[in-house]
Amino acid sequence: MRLLEIINFSKEYLEKYSFSKSRVESEKLIAYVLHMDRINLYSNFEMELTENEKKEIKTFLKEMARKRKGFDEILKEKEDTKEIEKPKEDFKSENIEILTKSIQYLKKYGVDNARLDAEYIFANVLGIKRNALMLNFHDKISEEQKSQIREYIVRRGKKREPLQYILKEWEFYGLPFIVDERVLIPRPDTEILVEECKFLLEGLGNDEPKILDIGTGSGAISISLAKLFPKSKVFGADISKKALEVATQNRELNGASNVTFVVSDVFENILEKDFDLIVSNPPYIPLTEYEELMPEVKNYEPMGALTDKGDGYYFYRKISEEAYDFLKKGGYLAFEVGYNQGEEVSDIMKKIGYEVMGIIKDYGNNQRVVIGRKE
Repeated sequence: MRLLEIINFSKEYLEKYSFSKSRVESEKLIAYVLHMDRINLYSNFEMELTENEKKEIKTFLKEMARKRKGFDEILKEKEDTKEIEKPKEDFKSENIEILTKSIQYLKKYGVDNARLDAEYIFANVLGIKRNALMLNFHDKISEEQKSQIREYIVRRGKKREPLQYILKEWEFYGLPFIVDERVLIPRPDTEILVEECKFLLEGLGNDEPKILDIGTGSGAISISLAKLFPKSKVFGADISKKALEVATQNRELNGASNVTFVVSDVFENILEKDFDLIVSNPPYIPLTEYEELMPEVKNYEPMGALTDKGDGYYFYRKISEEAYDFLKKGGYLAFEVGYNQGEEVSDIMKKIGYEVMGIIKDYGNNQRVVIGRKE
């Protein structure tokens, strides 16, 4: 439950027991448990409470209802009987204020999901998981850590640098990946492509498939499939040597020893043939749309991984045509596509001779994956 839900629940609970100032009493109680000033409660209304915090609030509520006493009286009783000790110095209120100001700063510069990004930055600097942030907010944040947080917040807000590049690591398909300006940031939409490839390979009934990922970038697709199929033989090709440096780091990070990376302009240096699956998330943004991209994308991510500097279909044509000779009979070609490119890519594949298996949409109901099968 989020903080606002807890406040409303507590208010309604005390109202049932005829407390005349149920909201004030609820706010006092919750502010005490969270080590927060009452004035800050509503600026942090989306905050998730820990199980221990929720349990402590419920315990106080039950005692207040049973004794028909306000929170101040209950607290004084507990302190007088030494049932609870006077709290030691606690920094939660101070730390939440820093977090709140960080969120406001990001919002000022138009950052989407400002709270989420700020929480990721705090968690990264403090060396903890984001969902455990509030559990660790009682401790003092050092001046060095505050300075690091300020730097990251400015980079994310004023400079609009992508969060993933600031943190240097991002999760994709449940795996950690190193990311920086040498590679495209792995997107959740691309997980749909990996998932569809998994279904295709499982349908072949071959637990040792041969897979080629064209334009592998960070290696997110190659490595995810290699981990799903440990006996597979996976090749990741990219024209960028710098991108393959990152991909190699990610292979080591994830222990995907069955992946081989190759510097190749599409199929130019691919020596293997008879692939069960060729998969690609190529540069597909038309140049006209590229000019309108958000600053995080346009100013930081590699242009060559985003657009073909034309109509967005160059690589679909080239890969579809050349892949035919590299696939086994019955092998699959799977593409990630832009939100409105599914039909055109399907037509390109059909003209070459692929049986188009379908266009798969993402969670936003946009066209996202097109799959073709070599007859």
